[in-house]
Amino acid sequence: MSRNMRVCLDLLMIVIGCALYGFGLVYINIANHLAEGGVTGITLLIRYWWHVDPAYSTVLLNIPLLIVGYKFLGKRALAYTIFGTLMLSAWLWIWQRVPLSIDIHHDLFISGVLAGLFGGFGSGLIYRHGGTTGGTDVVARIVEQQTGVPMGRTLLIFDAIVLTISLTYLNLELMMYTLLGAYVFSRIVNFTLDGAYAAKGVLIVSDHSQAIATAIMNDLERGTTFLHAEGGFAHDRKQVVYAVVASTEIAYTKRLIEAIDPHAFISILDVHEALGEGFTYQKKRRRLLFGH
Repeated sequence: MSRNMRVCLDLLMIVIGCALYGFGLVYINIANHLAEGGVTGITLLIRYWWHVDPAYSTVLLNIPLLIVGYKFLGKRALAYTIFGTLMLSAWLWIWQRVPLSIDIHHDLFISGVLAGLFGGFGSGLIYRHGGTTGGTDVVARIVEQQTGVPMGRTLLIFDAIVLTISLTYLNLELMMYTLLGAYVFSRIVNFTLDGAYAAKGVLIVSDHSQAIATAIMNDLERGTTFLHAEGGFAHDRKQVVYAVVASTEIAYTKRLIEAIDPHAFISILDVHEALGEGFTYQKKRRRLLFGH
C-alpha cells in the first residue's frame, strides 16, 4: 500500500472511530446521565454547570493542550491529533441534532456496557491508526517523555480526578455504572488494538529441540528460532525453540511437543501483534492423529 493510500485509510478510520465514540457519548452517556473520564468528562461537567455544547468545549479545551504539545509531538502525531479532535467535535455536533433515541428503557447496566462498547471500539480504531482525540492523551504523552511516568498511570490519575468531581452531579449508583462502562471501554480498546485474536509465543526447552522445531515447521507451517541458553543449575548448554502460533493452535502444539518429548518444558506467552509470513496464508488441514 502506498504512503498516500495509508494516510487516507488512517484518516478514514479516525473519522469512523470518532463517529462511534461520539455516538456513544451522545446517545448513551448523556442520554442516561453517565459520566466520562479525561477531557471528555470535563466537557460533560461544563455541559451540566454552564450548558455549553460538548462539541464546542471539546475544541476549546484542546486548543491550549495542542499548543503545549506542539513542541513535544511529532508532525504526524500532531496532525492526526488535531484531525481527531476536530472530527470528534464535528460528530458530537451532528449526533446532538439527529432525532434518534436508543430504547433501552434507561437500563443502567445495559447503558454502561453500551457506553464501553461504542467508546472502546471507536477509540480503538482511532489509536490503531495512529490518532488520538486530544485531551489527556496529549498531556500523558508529554509527562511520559519528560518524567518517564507511563501514560496509563497519568491517564488513570486524570480520570480519577474528573470522575470524583463528577460526583457533584451524579449519585453513587450512576458513578458505579460509569465505572462499568470504563472497564468495558478498556477491554474493547485492547481487543481492537490487538486484532481479532492474540497470537501466542511458545518457548520450548528440550533435549530434542531439533526434532520439535522440524515438527512445528512441517505440521504447523510456522517458523522457528533457536535461542542458545545455559541451565542455571547444571550449566549445561541447550537450544531453546521459539515459535509464534495462533491461539487456536496451542492445544495442537502442546500435543505435538509431548509426542516427541513428554518431559519438555513449555512456556506460553501472550503476543499482542504478529506480522509477516506465517499468519496470512491458507493453512493446510491438520492430521487428526500423529503419524497418520
